[in-house]
Amino acid sequence: MPLKSKHLLGLDGMSREDITLILDTAVSFREVLERPIKKVPPLQGKTVANMFFENSTRTRLSFELAERRLSADVLAFQATGSSVSKGETLKDTARNIEAMKVDMVVMRHSAAGAPHYLVRVIDANVINAGDGGHEHPTQALLDMYTIREKLGRLEGLHVCIVGDIAHSRVARSNIYGLRTMGARVSVCGPATMIPRDIERLGVDVYHHIDDVLPTVDALNVLRIQMERDAGRLFPTLREYHNFYGVTRQRLEKAGRAITILHPGPINRDVEISADVADSEHSVILQQVLNGVAVRMAVLYLLSSRN
Repeated sequence: MPLKSKHLLGLDGMSREDITLILDTAVSFREVLERPIKKVPPLQGKTVANMFFENSTRTRLSFELAERRLSADVLAFQATGSSVSKGETLKDTARNIEAMKVDMVVMRHSAAGAPHYLVRVIDANVINAGDGGHEHPTQALLDMYTIREKLGRLEGLHVCIVGDIAHSRVARSNIYGLRTMGARVSVCGPATMIPRDIERLGVDVYHHIDDVLPTVDALNVLRIQMERDAGRLFPTLREYHNFYGVTRQRLEKAGRAITILHPGPINRDVEISADVADSEHSVILQQVLNGVAVRMAVLYLLSSRN
C-alpha cells in the first residue's frame, strides 16, 4: 500500500499506520542490503534530484546510495557553485530541475519550511532531508527502526533525547514519531538548551542526566551544534561533558542495559565518551546502515503513489 501523502515533509501529524508501513517496508530492504547483489529495480526509469543547500555527509550519501540501490537515476545538486550564488531563487532552481523530467526531489535547506514551500511550486514528490531547526523525518524514522530492531518494540519504551534540543530538528521529529508509536519521550539538557514550553509536545523534561538514566531504555545523544552558536549556551565543553556527557561510569551506575543512539557527527568526549560510542551499548553504526534501508522504503512507497 502507498503512503497517504504524496510527500514526506515531517512526522508531525503522520499516522501510526504510515510510520509502521515505512518501518515494516524497511525490513525487506534491510535484507536486500545483506545480499551479494544489493540492487533491485523498483525505481528503474525514475530520476531523483538531491538538492542540498546545507552541508551533509551521512544523509546525502545515504539517500544517494538508497536511490542507486533502487535503480533510480540520480541528479546531485549542491548550492555551492550553482546559480543560487548568482541570485537564483529556490522556486526557479527547483522548477528548472523539474523541467529536466525529475520525478522526485530530496531537499535539505537551512530555512525551516522550505520543503513545504517546494510542494507548492513543483509537482514532483518531495522528501525533507532536514529543514533548518524544524524537522528531519528520515533520521527519526531510522532511529525508530534501530530501536525497534534492537529492543523489539517501540510502544511502552522510555526514550530520552539528550543535549542541544533547542537547535535540533532530529529531536523534534523523534518526539513526534516516538509519541505516535506509543513510546514515552523525555528530553534532557541545560535549561538554556531546552525550548520553552516543550512540555506541550508531551515530553518530560530533565536537567540532570543521572535522574533519567535509571528508567530509560534508550538514549538518543545529540551533538552540540556549534555552527548554530550553541556554544554560547554553556560555559565550556569540559563542563558540559561533566554534567551531561554519556560515560561508561554513568551507564554502569544506572544499573540497566541502555541502548545508545547518535545521529552524528559525534563529538567524542563531549556529549559522549569515546569508549561508550564504540561499546556494546552503541547502535550508532547500525543507524547508518538502517538509514539506507529506511530511505529506500520511503522512496519506494512514495513512488508507488505515482
